[in-house]
Amino acid sequence: MTLPRSKLVDVSVTRWYHCISRCVRRAFLLGEGTDGGTGDRKEWIEQRLKELDSIFAVSVGGFSVMDNHLHLLLRIDPEVAQNWSDGEVVERWHRLYPPRGTDRKPLPPEKRKELVAKLLADPKWLQATRERLCSLGWFMKCLKEPLSRLVNKAEKCTGAFFEGRYKSIAVLDEEALLAVCAYIDLNPVAAGIATKPEDSPHTSCKARVDHVHRMGREADVQKADEGSVQAWAVCGGLEEELWLVPIEDRRRLDSVREGMLETLTLGNYLKLVDYTGRLLREGKAAIGAELDDILTRIGSTGEQWQQRMQRLTGGRLLGRFSCSSRDKLRELAQRLGVSRLADLSAKVC
Repeated sequence: MTLPRSKLVDVSVTRWYHCISRCVRRAFLLGEGTDGGTGDRKEWIEQRLKELDSIFAVSVGGFSVMDNHLHLLLRIDPEVAQNWSDGEVVERWHRLYPPRGTDRKPLPPEKRKELVAKLLADPKWLQATRERLCSLGWFMKCLKEPLSRLVNKAEKCTGAFFEGRYKSIAVLDEEALLAVCAYIDLNPVAAGIATKPEDSPHTSCKARVDHVHRMGREADVQKADEGSVQAWAVCGGLEEELWLVPIEDRRRLDSVREGMLETLTLGNYLKLVDYTGRLLREGKAAIGAELDDILTRIGSTGEQWQQRMQRLTGGRLLGRFSCSSRDKLRELAQRLGVSRLADLSAKVC
């Protein structure tokens, strides 16, 4: 059955969501050439994601911008928004929507100061805006709407650029989170656009690899892959300054940033994505035994991982949940008051 968005996006269920948005008629609008309004549209999306990540209490864990659609892995951080001061809420909102007068020109400093004082004295507006700044819907709106306007203005036309409703898939456990992140990064490989994940343009995988190259720490990534305690220690700071959510959650060690998984280093993740990409590209029969240790840490096996990735890349993504546990799906179905739920691996509970 179809569920309202209020039930599909619920931080008490999960903070992680896989969002998919397609261009109208699935036309290759994002893959078209540069124009005077937007430049490279894929690059615009990537830079806009980085900007919105710094404004919203919504963090980007992964992304892939294709010719006619885009994939995002987003984490909602409502506690972060609650810790903002009222002044910070106003400042962040004005970064999204700079205040303008009736003539659509930016307000002069004195008028802007009056507006800020008025907003700070309005608790109802502050609460509503704070909620918007940790809303998946508002994040997607602020990502897609400006591009639509820029393209229409440049091409002197009207109409929609993206389909009206985006698909959001709740990611319910660690194995599903890792699989979705890898699936998003492997989209260009699966589509035959790139041969290696790290060479896939406009993906989070390439952004992570490029960040490591800029720091000159390729050797540290390779050492972390060895698995020793000493090798693990050299991973410190690998993604601390990167705008994306770090792969490894090192808060127990040396970081204040929340990552995805405590048990997985960036080197482990890149190795897993590389081998999975070869599986998709070369049609290998099975995931190699060299990945068993990585998959064991998330409670999975090579066979289970291979089956999950083949289902994800094998066709349309049906279902609104991604989970490795039938029991968790049954529990959630009971909580939502529905008879059953289907996740993306075709399990129905």
